[in-house]
Amino acid sequence: MSEAPQCDQDPRPSGEATEGGLESVTCHEELVKLLAEQFARADVSLRELETRADRAGGTRLPRSTCADMLAGRRFPKKAVMVAFLQGCRVPGHQLPEWERAWERVRVNQMPAGFSENRSVESSHDTPLAAQVMTAPGDPGTPRATGRRWRRAALLAAVAVPAAAVTLSVVIAQSATPQRGASAGAPDHVVNLAHIVSDDGRAFPRGGSSRFTVTVNPANTGVRLIRRLDAGVGLQHATITVNGAPAARWRPLLEDSIYKWRDQIVTIPPDLTAGRRSLTIVNTCVSSSGFNEFLYTVEHQVNGVWSTADTVDIGRGHPASEAAHDYRVVGEDWADTQTFAYPPRKEDWSVQ
Repeated sequence: MSEAPQCDQDPRPSGEATEGGLESVTCHEELVKLLAEQFARADVSLRELETRADRAGGTRLPRSTCADMLAGRRFPKKAVMVAFLQGCRVPGHQLPEWERAWERVRVNQMPAGFSENRSVESSHDTPLAAQVMTAPGDPGTPRATGRRWRRAALLAAVAVPAAAVTLSVVIAQSATPQRGASAGAPDHVVNLAHIVSDDGRAFPRGGSSRFTVTVNPANTGVRLIRRLDAGVGLQHATITVNGAPAARWRPLLEDSIYKWRDQIVTIPPDLTAGRRSLTIVNTCVSSSGFNEFLYTVEHQVNGVWSTADTVDIGRGHPASEAAHDYRVVGEDWADTQTFAYPPRKEDWSVQ
């Protein structure tokens, strides 16, 4: 597991915060990308950022606000951005450059010929579509007249597709490191990755999980696919199917950059043929522990592989766990992780 930085230290080399062209930032997307880089470098969760801001006693940093800011869905108030950077331990002497970048972006967002009806700071973290401008010489009450076309003009001028921003950086939100699940992002930026948030569970050596899935009795083969956090290396577990030894989850080397993997295990056909349900038990035999987020069960029928069942693990999916009679013994971690799959899809799955 990676080690979280000390709260009174900046986890980056001196001067690194402005690397990447902060002084040339002029649009929302560029600012969002650099903010996400600081978040990844800080190796901290959104929950911890919120706690740090509360302890500082200044501008609050609700997790939802930070998440929307990092995804490009909302343009933040300057004070929110500064509090976010302070929570990421950006040195104070670098903050004025960030504020100047924020001001350039804010000015460039304003359509030509328009003036704000409120001060720049009043935007806070209001959705971009709801920030209303007032045209000079506009007849009648500004807030009552021309509201629809003003919003349309603003949307056309400043909306930034969240998907494009999300694909450009890894926003590594993680819980406090605990056994069985890794810490957050590494000390550098990951670009052009497939980002997924999912909740799961973990247990140590001697712990186990159990669930029941359905398959077609006419199957001639079954594959079990587990989404895991590969930031925890060398996870090893045995698999039984309906009480009989079936296979093993072989240990994988740790990947501290692209942490999501889909590991595939093939179940012997003699344990699955003619059966409508399979009760699967995973028992951890490694000192590193064992984590699980999602199971996909595929079966081969008439020579064609297809999905037979899925089991979504985690506190956020009680219906799925109940439907599959999911049970865990010795659980020592349960939370949500946000990581990236490798850039190439062929590297997502491993045997």
